[in-house]
Amino acid sequence: MTYTVDARLAAGEDERMLLDAVFTPGEGLGIRANDPLTVVRVVEVKEVTTIRVPSGRLVVGSPWPDDEDDELNPPTGRELAERIPPGSYLVEASWIADQWRSAVAAVRLCVADAPVVAWENALGVGEDIESARPGKRFRFFPSDTNTACFADATAWVELTLPFRQFWRDLRTGLDTAQEREQLHDGSFEGVSHEGLGADLVTFTADEDNAVWLGRAGDGTVASVVVVGGFRPHPY
Repeated sequence: MTYTVDARLAAGEDERMLLDAVFTPGEGLGIRANDPLTVVRVVEVKEVTTIRVPSGRLVVGSPWPDDEDDELNPPTGRELAERIPPGSYLVEASWIADQWRSAVAAVRLCVADAPVVAWENALGVGEDIESARPGKRFRFFPSDTNTACFADATAWVELTLPFRQFWRDLRTGLDTAQEREQLHDGSFEGVSHEGLGADLVTFTADEDNAVWLGRAGDGTVASVVVVGGFRPHPY
């Protein structure tokens, strides 16, 4: 039996076409608004890193403080209501050729090796599907840095500490922030906490910030996807 997504959370036609194509090298995603003769295509899909989510509770949101003047408090984050099996998961990025440079079109947490049959807008903890409105998506709000991340919820305070320390150091003039691992020439950053066995990986976010669950035929989550940065217009 094929899983059926609630119509209020199901991807629309343009959303579904983009999500189905964005991790397939060579696939066209649409055209540029200022260059309708140029098709934007996926150049390649790269492995970014592997992260540990020992609790099965996933946060997708900004790792930076909600207010840079309040670096003592961890960011709010947005924990997904959907749980995934505790474990280690591959994070992949889809790259496109954006005029003179390469750009990340989307990132995904690979949860299961199963075909995706439906795309569902992910609810956060405490969000009610009854508040869904046509054309509106549940989403997270990034900081001014346009940075988001995947991270384990139970280690959220510890994993986001280096980001809070960075703002504190800017204010005090001290350099004591914990190191953040640079991945793929700084396009991504990683933070690990060995004591909790959990990790965080950042990626570029934009004004949309909807999180999509790719559902397998039995309803389980096969992938968690965020489309960020450049969005082509549909054909």
